[in-house]
Amino acid sequence: MSDHFNIDTNTRTGTIGGTMTAIFLNILQNDIVRTIGFAALGATVSFFVSLGWKWLIRRHKKRKNRPPGGQPV
Repeated sequence: MSDHFNIDTNTRTGTIGGTMTAIFLNILQNDIVRTIGFAALGATVSFFVSLGWKWLIRRHKKRKNRPPGGQPV
């Protein structure tokens, strides 16, 4: 006895399309707006943290290159 199911391409495509449509319709618009907002906030924070690290590294290098008297070169 064979337990194989033969599902034609149209049935498979219709099932997948219906599932994707149901998932898409269940995603609330507020979730999309919130996600966009969090992405923008994350990018902004990342940018300013990168600027801060760059400033700290430059400051550290300047202090490292000073002569023993403490006066900047």
